[in-house]
Amino acid sequence: MKKKKSAALIVLSFIAFISLGLPDGLLGVAWPGIHGEFGLPLDALGLLLIFSTAGYTLSSFFSGPLVRRLGIGGLLTLSCGATSAALFVYAVTPFWWLFVGAAALGGLGAGAIDAGINSYVESNHSERMMQWLHASFGIGITMGPVIMTLGIRMTSRWQSGYFIVSLAQAALAIIFLMTKGLWKSVDSIPAGKEPVKKEASLGETFKNSKTILSMVMFFLYVGFEVGLGLWSYSLLTISRGVDTTLAGFVTGSYWAMFTFGRVCAGWYTHKLTVTKVLYISFILAFAGVFLLFLNTGNWVSVLGIALIGFSIAPVFPSLISDTANRVGVRHTANTIGMQISAAGFGAALVPSLAGVLARIYGLEVIPLYMMVTLALLFGLFILSRPRRRREPSIK
Repeated sequence: MKKKKSAALIVLSFIAFISLGLPDGLLGVAWPGIHGEFGLPLDALGLLLIFSTAGYTLSSFFSGPLVRRLGIGGLLTLSCGATSAALFVYAVTPFWWLFVGAAALGGLGAGAIDAGINSYVESNHSERMMQWLHASFGIGITMGPVIMTLGIRMTSRWQSGYFIVSLAQAALAIIFLMTKGLWKSVDSIPAGKEPVKKEASLGETFKNSKTILSMVMFFLYVGFEVGLGLWSYSLLTISRGVDTTLAGFVTGSYWAMFTFGRVCAGWYTHKLTVTKVLYISFILAFAGVFLLFLNTGNWVSVLGIALIGFSIAPVFPSLISDTANRVGVRHTANTIGMQISAAGFGAALVPSLAGVLARIYGLEVIPLYMMVTLALLFGLFILSRPRRRREPSIK
């Protein structure tokens, strides 16, 4: 019975992360229509991302007290309900200010899901399950561009995609409401795991230079990941003249390869050290960005986007797994929370700066900008490496 309950909870966790990825996959395809309909400049996307990030950071910061008060099941129910409401507003409002306000509500829902489920899986399951958890996010974010592309093709309106996913989020909220009793027996400290003694205070952790490096790494990585997903559709359609339907599916292929990469990572990461996994990922990502930068043909661009998606897939879970190795066990718990907060800011600010640069220099600046971002991330990763410490493989 205990194994069945554990299996049910991990399935619900995967479903929660699919729901987390769905809205993120919609925006990149919808944005050309949104900024056209509201009469906005191309870089107005930054305002939307900032409000979304504010909600995300707030709810993830307070996820601990929320879980204690509502339980994980109750929190998932409330979060999916909030996300559903935000997407419904996207689909029906004629006011840009209300659209932006809904982004904050959607961020509140996303942050609570992200922090709550990550904490549960990290405490109760293996690193392989952590990779597959984030692969389920990839499933959701892969489905997003496809849903939006099909919605636009059938109705000629981007609002239809948001309406469809709003209904899906409402259905998930009902599922989590009906199953919230399953989460009640989850132990805060699972069998076989002991609490870390003499954990560092937040102040001590913040003074740790490795923690600051880690935060900047997550800021850059998530900004890179989200930025390419958001801007590849505009780059292909507006700058390179690719058919809108094809570009929508190419954007989906980025997230599809991202998902496939994380599924594969669940199988091979236990045979390699974290450092080797990350070095391989960075090298392949550089190759993909270079192909996108070359702009020698549509299929070369498609190959570059797909290669980037596949190669960066293990990076976020691997960096999470490597946290203790970088900063030390006493600082691990605090640093993980700080990293996730920094990741939220990176998801807003890095793509926003890309929009500003695209408005000034044109969309073709985006591959170069992404290459510089990746180079900075790689440099910080090298600086963060612990010296003369034997590093275990991911198990």
